[in-house]
Amino acid sequence: MSHIDPSAGRPATTTVYEQVQQTGEFQDLRHRLRRFVFPMSAAFLLWYLLYVLLASYAPAFMATELAGNITVGLVIGLLQFVSTFAITAAYVHYANRRLDPSAERLRERIEGGDT
Repeated sequence: MSHIDPSAGRPATTTVYEQVQQTGEFQDLRHRLRRFVFPMSAAFLLWYLLYVLLASYAPAFMATELAGNITVGLVIGLLQFVSTFAITAAYVHYANRRLDPSAERLRERIEGGDT
C-alpha cells in the first residue's frame, strides 16, 4: 500500500507488517504477551538478585547445613534451575492458551492477503 506522506511531500509505503501492527488484534496480542513477560521477568530477576545478595552478604546463612553437606546456598542455587524450568513451562502453557490462537489468526490474515 502506498500513499503520500504530507509532511515529507513524497510517497510513503507501509509494509503488511506495519498495517497489521495497527490492528486491534495485534495490539491485544502484544498487550497479553507483555502482561505475562514483564512481571515474570521481574520476579525471576528479583529471585536471582536475592540469591546473589545472600551469597554476598549472608555467607554464614548460605553455608548453613541442612542435611549432611547440603547447604542452604546449594538448595537455593538448585532452585534457580527449577524456577527457570517452571517459568518456561508456565510460558508455554500461557502461550498455547492466550497467544498462539491470536497469532495464528493474524498469520492466516497476512498470508491470505487479508490485512
